[in-house]
Amino acid sequence: MAPHSQFKTIGLIGKIGATNIRPILTEIYNHLINNSFHVIIDHNCEELIQAAGTETHGLESISDLCDLGIVVGGDGTLLTAARALSKKGVPLIGVNMGRLGFLVDISPDNVLTRLDEILSGKYRSEERFLLEAKIIRDEQVLFEHTAINEVVIQRWNSTSMIELETCIDGRFLNAQRSDGLIISTPTGSTAYALSGGGPILSPSLQAIVLVPINPHTLSNRPIVISADSKVAISFCQHKQTGAQVTCDNVALPEVRISDRIEITRAANPVQLLHPEEHDFFEILRAKLNWSR
Repeated sequence: MAPHSQFKTIGLIGKIGATNIRPILTEIYNHLINNSFHVIIDHNCEELIQAAGTETHGLESISDLCDLGIVVGGDGTLLTAARALSKKGVPLIGVNMGRLGFLVDISPDNVLTRLDEILSGKYRSEERFLLEAKIIRDEQVLFEHTAINEVVIQRWNSTSMIELETCIDGRFLNAQRSDGLIISTPTGSTAYALSGGGPILSPSLQAIVLVPINPHTLSNRPIVISADSKVAISFCQHKQTGAQVTCDNVALPEVRISDRIEITRAANPVQLLHPEEHDFFEILRAKLNWSR
């Protein structure tokens, strides 16, 4: 298989500390090695591979050395891998060992068959864009991070609502008192944004959805904007109130009321490889228990 595959060096990434994935991770590793692929293991799951002589590297090195990543775990594991490997355009395959599996869609029951199909060129490829969030203080970028699901500004260590002012491409949108605001990609529209009452966006849409979290004014509703928009959020309250910015549950340093948060589309998308019969709407029906 390997001589005829466009992929030669494969990074194998597993959920950290999840001992239940050890058998499937080892099975995939041995299958790839037996088919003459060069396999590099994420050092965070090295102890889960029951094989001798493995080569291990961190995610940043994997993005430089590999031309494909296989993620074994849940959507959260894939999110972590995507933020690192998307910088170098390394495509990802997801093996579902979690619960929902909107992104990791290959079942462990037929994983070797599906992997062989994809590795031989029989797959569907799709790109998902990421968001880039910057915390700006005194017109200097204090911190920046990417998110494939969502950027969230929310109250933190306080019983009081936060007061936010949102501008889109330099134009005032609204001011709100709420528990926070979710800025989501289409990928994240089935995650926290959905719990907050936001719409489900088709993954192919080039759009961003803004979803308020428990707004004080009930007329404050979610809004969908172009993915090319620049979202700028500042605080319009007069006293310091605890607030936090997270990118896919990765917490950024605490923000001050004088800070500005800017969110734009990240330069590099993540490429996901699916089996040829992959159907996003079928996944929705199955995961959300919709009628058939």
